[in-house]
Amino acid sequence: MNALNRSTCRRLQNLPQIPSVWEGDRRLLSSDIATRGESGGRMQGECVLWVDGSEGIVRAMDVVPPDAGHEAVVRALLQAMEYPHSPAPPARPQKIVVCDREIQFFLRGVLQDLDIVVDYVSELPLIDEIFQGLQGISRTRPPQIPPGLVEPVLKAAQEIWDDAPWELLDEEKVIAVEVNYGDVGTLYVSILGMLGMEFGLLMYRSLESLKTFRQRVLAAGESPEDLEGAFLAQDCLYVTFDQNDAESPLAGEEEEALLAGFSDRNGVYPTFGNLHPLEGMRPVLYEEEAETVLLALTALHRFFNAHLERLSIEEFPKITSRYRIPDPKQPDEKLSIKVSSLPNIADELAEMSAEAAEFNNEMPDFSLPMLRNDLIPEDAFYSLGAMPWDIFNALQSTVKFHQKAESDFPKTADGFPVILIQTSRPKATTLIEEIQAAGGLKAICFNPGEDPFSNDRYDLGVLQTQNGDLHLFGEFVDDDPVHVQARKKWDQRCKKTKGYCGLVVAKGFKGASRGNPKLGDMLALFEARSISSSELGLGSLQLIPFPN
Repeated sequence: MNALNRSTCRRLQNLPQIPSVWEGDRRLLSSDIATRGESGGRMQGECVLWVDGSEGIVRAMDVVPPDAGHEAVVRALLQAMEYPHSPAPPARPQKIVVCDREIQFFLRGVLQDLDIVVDYVSELPLIDEIFQGLQGISRTRPPQIPPGLVEPVLKAAQEIWDDAPWELLDEEKVIAVEVNYGDVGTLYVSILGMLGMEFGLLMYRSLESLKTFRQRVLAAGESPEDLEGAFLAQDCLYVTFDQNDAESPLAGEEEEALLAGFSDRNGVYPTFGNLHPLEGMRPVLYEEEAETVLLALTALHRFFNAHLERLSIEEFPKITSRYRIPDPKQPDEKLSIKVSSLPNIADELAEMSAEAAEFNNEMPDFSLPMLRNDLIPEDAFYSLGAMPWDIFNALQSTVKFHQKAESDFPKTADGFPVILIQTSRPKATTLIEEIQAAGGLKAICFNPGEDPFSNDRYDLGVLQTQNGDLHLFGEFVDDDPVHVQARKKWDQRCKKTKGYCGLVVAKGFKGASRGNPKLGDMLALFEARSISSSELGLGSLQLIPFPN
């Protein structure tokens, strides 16, 4: 039997004891009651509740995993005594009632030194009333997409997912969609997903909102508070494709079935919603918003189908097309919608990013991590390439150390992109142990570098460990045609694996096995993220010679 330690008991005994009866229980939160926070994260599990039945007030409420033990009930009770949610002062009750025999016996053992009576009752009327209220709230919440629009909106989202514009365009390549529907004139679309992190479209209601968001993000740097403030200040509609979600807490039966089918086909879960400075994030589209999104997605799909091959990060010409799209309210009527690429805006946003990067490089920042050169043995062989999927699958089960990716990823590339580090067995073992001691491998990146004396430019291979340290694993001449081709293939494969890549550490770096290790030579596989140099945030690095 768990028991409170003596110091905790003495502290609780010093609280005034009031002539009150408290009700306590834990109830399962169904998916209908589960809520999303502002960041989109889901809060689901069991709700532990303690209420003062005499005063009719909630003293503590917590959400815990369904497999949490009775200790979770005790923790919430201690909070109810010492730090109540309500304005009521800290206190001990004279009596506690619960409707679960196991919880009753558990609490009797834990609270035996606090002079609190713990009784069993068959019903808890106040707690029943609170949860009935929660159920009532959940029943009045609207679905994510209005009935009647679910199927056409998801069909349009499927077409955008198949188009995959993020494989060619980054978020600076803005496309204007003149819907002129309801209160919306033009939507300015920014594309998410080139880094393989999050896929989707942000459809800003004004160009000013888009630019302001970009400015605030660039000024925020690494500040979580400033980034969150910038995120919540956006004025846009959105559709994103989440690789982690399995169900929508707001979906009805028909909607949930269609969403589940989308997820089964594509391995991602579409979410729709609205962002506004006064509303925050709302994972719901009301009817006019859903109709606007449907028109925009349909027009964008036609535009991508006709012109996407002509667009890229390097080439983003001015292209304008008009499409006649069925009116969501009157399908027999057609609306004329104009779609245009905006190269001038793309240049302006790119210049904004460049100025922010230049400013950050000019400002001394002693918080930046140092790029270390002591992890990889000096005589090690290194290369970047791809591992056939059958070898990759076999290696996962045969390698001595395997760091698995945080989530599943597609295997549509011609192989799994990997960095190979090959050295002697003792040095390879030491390398693996040092990465493990740093918490594992977090990311792999290529960062620009230069020698100011020779004017040579390099593509620096960087490993980032979970503790934040950055380690140089290789220097590649920037204009070497072999490396240029290898980098191009690396980037293409990482896009297809949604940003996942790997590090293979192998032994046997001499003779015929150099650069071509056998399966038995491979000692470790670290699966990690591939990140861009801008995401790493180091800027262009310069060689600084130290005096002898």
